[in-house]
Amino acid sequence: MERIVSLVPSLTELVAWLGAGDQLVGRTRFCTHPEDLVATVPAIGGTKDPDVAAIIALQPTLVVANKEENRREDVEALEAAGLRVIVTDPNTVAEAAAMVGMLGAILNRTGPADELASAIEAELSSDPPVVRVFVATWWRPLMAMAGNTFGDDLLRCAGGLNVFGHLSRYPEVSLEAVAAQRPDHILLPDEPFHFQERHIPAFSAIAPTQIIDGKIIWWYGPRLPESIRTLRSLLHGQAEWRRSSPGRR
Repeated sequence: MERIVSLVPSLTELVAWLGAGDQLVGRTRFCTHPEDLVATVPAIGGTKDPDVAAIIALQPTLVVANKEENRREDVEALEAAGLRVIVTDPNTVAEAAAMVGMLGAILNRTGPADELASAIEAELSSDPPVVRVFVATWWRPLMAMAGNTFGDDLLRCAGGLNVFGHLSRYPEVSLEAVAAQRPDHILLPDEPFHFQERHIPAFSAIAPTQIIDGKIIWWYGPRLPESIRTLRSLLHGQAEWRRSSPGRR
């Protein structure tokens, strides 16, 4: 049995889904799923400001982290204290599936891990048509989800073509630059920036726009198969979109 501290919400959910939720002894305040489990596990700060001393005091045998979500200095402080830290860094859906397998092996939960990997592969078997998509990650400054990101590959797997896929990571862009890329659809996730209905008019003049659950784009793990299905439905005509005019700006 491990004593696990998770520094990433999606990894907390994955550990529980694999059947090792009873081994969790610490999580971040942003770890909200599964609700019944996290309510019983103490919070040790956030993803960017974990309480290192509190984590060490929990005497975990395993800390799971992520290169993008967590800070290097916090990971190094935990390692310097003698703790075993696994830093995940999936930038594609395939890498996320491999990460599931790795964690399943570490936790002796290879059965559920293989089941999830198979479910992910089943969703990738179809080849839907490509739709041009802009995904915003921040507002003021406006930032885009670009290439070399997990979300970019997830979008591709669902049949979407990221209009800023030729750029890297999360660049600042303008509404004029978005319009110039001529997206067919615009997605506004509710995390990390909490896009709301009031933000839609700024984008819907460019292309049909929709607020979406940010977990669809950013959370890897047990949500992946459903996330791909949801994105595919959104992009291929099975959802209602908000637009302010028939054409693009």
